[in-house]
Amino acid sequence: MIDNLVRRTRTVRRFEEDKPIRQELLNQLIDLARLGGSARNAQSLKYLVITEREVRERFFPLLAWAGYLPHWPGPEAGERPSAYVVCLLDSTLQKGPETEAHFDLGIASQNLLLGAAVEGVFGCRIGAFSADKVQRLLNVPERYKAILVIALGYPAEKVVLEEVGEDGDIRYWHDEQGVHHVPKRKLADLLLGPSDFAEN
Repeated sequence: MIDNLVRRTRTVRRFEEDKPIRQELLNQLIDLARLGGSARNAQSLKYLVITEREVRERFFPLLAWAGYLPHWPGPEAGERPSAYVVCLLDSTLQKGPETEAHFDLGIASQNLLLGAAVEGVFGCRIGAFSADKVQRLLNVPERYKAILVIALGYPAEKVVLEEVGEDGDIRYWHDEQGVHHVPKRKLADLLLGPSDFAEN
């Protein structure tokens, strides 16, 4: 069922670094990404897959990992991703405003991560990075702009969903056992009806 898959497809930030992802599977995941809807059908996203250890080691310091965990610098060596997908906007294909490509990016990245979860692979979308430094490291031509990094690997942590508490705190957190807790708002708090907009 799709609901079970969506519930299982969580953000993971610690991985079995030495367990590689098959190139065939990575290609299949990019294929799922490309099949998503696209504004104006521009299909202006391209994907650069990084699996080589030396490049991964140089790439890792360019990324920021968890804004709500300021004292956690990211996964330690041995728990880092075994692959990255750099999502690039091809300026020669983008037909409308650049903001439209971000709708495509959400669809494409979720397709990729859902497909990955089916195979026991999980990931983390990372938007906090220096595009200039990433592009210099990877020798990316100017026509492309790095707009998202997806870290991928076999998980080395457990992620638990829970309801947002009475205090309304939505920050994710680690417990003493290293379990990653993610608060989610209740469905009833997100569903609106006409009465919610009625004048008093």
